[in-house]
Amino acid sequence: MPPTPIPSRTNEVAPLRCEFCDAATETEFLRHHLAMTQAQQRVTFLFCSLFYLCFALTDLIWVGYEFKTCLLVGARLAVAAVVLACLAMLKRRPDSIPFTRTAASIVEVAGAGGFLLIAALRPSEFSLHAISMSIVVIVLYIYIPNRLLYAAAISAAATALFILLARWLGNMPTVELSTVAALLVLCNLFGYVAARRYQLLWREEYSAQMVLKNLSVRDPLTGCYNRRHLHDRLLETEISRAQRYRLSLTVIMCDLDHFKAVNDTYGHYGGDAVLQHFAGLLQSMTRDSIDSVVRYGGEEFLLILPETDLAGGELLAERLRQGFAAHPVEHQGQRIAVTASFGVASVDFATSTHAAHVNMIAAADDLLYAAKNSGRNRVCAKQLV
Repeated sequence: MPPTPIPSRTNEVAPLRCEFCDAATETEFLRHHLAMTQAQQRVTFLFCSLFYLCFALTDLIWVGYEFKTCLLVGARLAVAAVVLACLAMLKRRPDSIPFTRTAASIVEVAGAGGFLLIAALRPSEFSLHAISMSIVVIVLYIYIPNRLLYAAAISAAATALFILLARWLGNMPTVELSTVAALLVLCNLFGYVAARRYQLLWREEYSAQMVLKNLSVRDPLTGCYNRRHLHDRLLETEISRAQRYRLSLTVIMCDLDHFKAVNDTYGHYGGDAVLQHFAGLLQSMTRDSIDSVVRYGGEEFLLILPETDLAGGELLAERLRQGFAAHPVEHQGQRIAVTASFGVASVDFATSTHAAHVNMIAAADDLLYAAKNSGRNRVCAKQLV
């Protein structure tokens, strides 16, 4: 059967941490959204800096001109300095996922720690601080892009420390303290649920985008790349790379022999089974993430083999020819014996003329028909110069 665009094991999301269970898929997701994540971080970081600095006026109004005021303003300036330092570091490392997460965690810890210090220096206002603390919790969970587990750990630790400070320094009645504690616990729960929903929706959207992207470049029956992707991007990319590094590039055009007779005898489902079997053989005998398998037409397939010379391409084609002919396709209790013909064209960009690659596919197609005209179930190969 053809591979699906995004297998279920790779797009499954862990329910608590809200990340893809497959580490490679999670990394691809983070890489895909990295620019947007850092843009959101820059906006949030700057807003937090302004928030801390603007409330220095309240310190002056509530405390007056005292040494404690200097400490409060110093704490706010320290938070702003940490945020600005993280912004500068993000600018220097715009392509680093671990660094982006580290910057978010540093800002969250600095912001929560700075707020706790300010609350401790103004102990008579813990009832008002509780309202501000609930805002801090929501910001930690939702507005600073970070791993959900990191945000939850930092927020829960900050909440616990705030409640301890309120009990130790705030001289709050037990009922009032209990109310504040319940409010902050509810804020944490609300923040986690909201952030979790956001993270899940973000990953569901990414999965849907990847499915659509794969459907646009792959043949749904065989899972191979389609002809549109070949001409839009694939071939040009491989030719440009081979030219840049002066490497060999080989293409193999494959065609099933007497495929119309297969459809007439076994029906279209039998023909589909043969196509899937042949595509699976091509994919299994080529290099994953290096070679490309394209369904070029109805029963025609094209292999693109980077860094492969003519001898290597001819050897692969012969192995494919023998392997396919030696293993009939099993379909509904019947054995469908089919053969294939191959045309191999290769260009060595270290020695070839400038235009040798222009008609590579046409040359491979001509060689394929030469193999068919000479009896089928054959390989014809040629070095293009």
